[in-house]
Amino acid sequence: MWRNSEAVEEEERMDEENIVKFVEIYLKKKGFKQAELAFQEELHKSNSSTATTNNNSGDLHSDTEFSKLILSFSRSESGPTQYYDGYEKLKSWAQNSLDLYKPELLRVLYPVFIHCFMDLVAKRHIQEGRTFFNRFRGDHELMHSRDLQKLEGVLSPSHLEEMEFANTLRQSKVNVKMCQYSYDLMLQYLHKSESTTILGIINEHINFQVSPGQPCLISDDAEAVTLIGSSQDVANQINKKEIHWGLLEDSFEDRLEKGGGLLPDSDKTEGESKEGDMDENKKRSVESGKQGASLKKMKKEKAASATTKAVRPEANTIAAAPRVKPELTLPVMPTEVEQSILEDLRNRVQLSSVALPSVSFYTFINTHNGLNCSSISHDGSLVAGGFSDSSLKVWDMEKLGQPAANSVLQGEDDNSPSGHVLSANGGKKSYTLFQGHSGPVYSASFCPLGDFVLSSSADTTIRLWSTKLNANLVCYKGHNYPVWDVQFSPVGHYFASASHDRTARIWSMDRIQPLRLMAGHLSDVDCVQWHVNCNYIATGSSDKTVRLWDVQSGECVRIFIGHRSMILSLAMSPDGRYMASGDEDGSVMMWDLSSGRCVSPLMGHNSCVWSLAFSGEGSLLASGSADCTVRLWDVNTSTKVPKTEENKSGSSNRLRSLKTLVTKSSPVYALRFSRRNLLFAAGAFTKST
Repeated sequence: MWRNSEAVEEEERMDEENIVKFVEIYLKKKGFKQAELAFQEELHKSNSSTATTNNNSGDLHSDTEFSKLILSFSRSESGPTQYYDGYEKLKSWAQNSLDLYKPELLRVLYPVFIHCFMDLVAKRHIQEGRTFFNRFRGDHELMHSRDLQKLEGVLSPSHLEEMEFANTLRQSKVNVKMCQYSYDLMLQYLHKSESTTILGIINEHINFQVSPGQPCLISDDAEAVTLIGSSQDVANQINKKEIHWGLLEDSFEDRLEKGGGLLPDSDKTEGESKEGDMDENKKRSVESGKQGASLKKMKKEKAASATTKAVRPEANTIAAAPRVKPELTLPVMPTEVEQSILEDLRNRVQLSSVALPSVSFYTFINTHNGLNCSSISHDGSLVAGGFSDSSLKVWDMEKLGQPAANSVLQGEDDNSPSGHVLSANGGKKSYTLFQGHSGPVYSASFCPLGDFVLSSSADTTIRLWSTKLNANLVCYKGHNYPVWDVQFSPVGHYFASASHDRTARIWSMDRIQPLRLMAGHLSDVDCVQWHVNCNYIATGSSDKTVRLWDVQSGECVRIFIGHRSMILSLAMSPDGRYMASGDEDGSVMMWDLSSGRCVSPLMGHNSCVWSLAFSGEGSLLASGSADCTVRLWDVNTSTKVPKTEENKSGSSNRLRSLKTLVTKSSPVYALRFSRRNLLFAAGAFTKST
């Protein structure tokens, strides 16, 4: 017994020495010099008064629980085994939880996993980090395969700084949704758990968004685990700003409303135009003034009802859409151009869930020199392709002669859309070649009138080309890295660009320097889209967020959080109220611009969504993907259902898929609804292996 008590005293003395040593190391590492000096003085006083047994004021270890906590924390700093054990215990606890709470509790595992791995690498436990990564990556392969592929390249501490994705993860927090019951269970486990390593990771890198009520039963909720940047509070604060999402005053919609509106569907069929009442309408359009308005806003605001008979509700919806004043000086449009556009709008086919559009698909063949992007003019008469050999090629559909007989886009029934075949290196030259870039061309955009086309390139420049003169007019320089996307505004003259330098910029055709610079994304800005009233632009980024920017002030007025991968495509509804975004994983999300909330996620694609387009009246959304399909979605079934707070806890509205059109081995690069609601699509034929 005497030897045992002596051993206990020796162990306690060693524990005290370890605690003192750990506290000194900790204070020195954190740079707390004054605290370190005060601690040493206090320690010296404590040692000099060891004879005074009743005075415990200098005894730092009288609280046994406090001593155990410090010891456990000091041991957690010792090696990588704490990461293994902590993660494994957390995984086992979550998997053995009640089935009701298990889906929400399992969400915590992924952020803990990636930060455990990056912490091991940061502390130079490289081999242990790789072992940890390979051992547990299977737990997250299904939901986060692309993220894991990127993290595979982290092989040293320097990679955490140099690799943009890893650096973003280190500096940002992950937002995890769960109900109050699940959150309470998590807190109880963390309190009982002795793994301060895991507790530290959760405290530093996870933000819990707790909602009242029962757990969410939707296992594929796209907003359950999201990267939120520095703080969700920042996004919430920004989203409180007021925005004016309506249409411009004196827009084409106003003129149509004052001049008699659109023709009912019952009076025309797709592809047909009624000429009987045109003369009077043309007179009204000429008298309506020469004020320039959005050329892309020639679309009617709100979707028609599900049947083709509901003409009166459509008119009410148009009247209900707010009108806003332009912040940009809009260009003046020739009278004959206005008249032509209004004529197209009057003859626009009204689409709905029971009246789907005709589709014309342009197929690029022989694109061995690498087609990177495609763009279609507003009337479908011109098609552009940007290539890896630095060239831009433009095809004129009128010069191609008769359309190809074979159909290159097939639907799920016998109604197959028409098709056109574009040869990139055919025997006879059927295109106009534009050369000037010194790097791959990543984006192209037609002016609303079709007389100009923009192209952006890896050479960091944007070039303006004339389709009339077949020449390069201007080379715009401002970005420091490759420019991934460029888009003309709905009124022409102005355009926006998105770049690898994490910024978006607004330009005008008559100035070589940008008018505005939008900075705030944590990673590449991959795509950009104008709001229909030209007062805002939206940007999608590799940081998995979409931002809405005020054109006049250059400030971010909305942050949309919910995607799990990089954003590749954006589209604005014709009434300016909603926005759709598509990502690398194949998810499409519909957003309400006024509130910043997700109205409805669209699940169906299984690969990158490269293009999105709303129909002219906004009742349908088309999405084009690398999975070689075009999908048509019913917008009305989602946006017209009253949005309640219950949506946040699980009962989210999902857009109804109306039809899936499958191409012949042609990933869909571009989509465009014409002014008369004909859907144009383009893609490159790929030989099936």
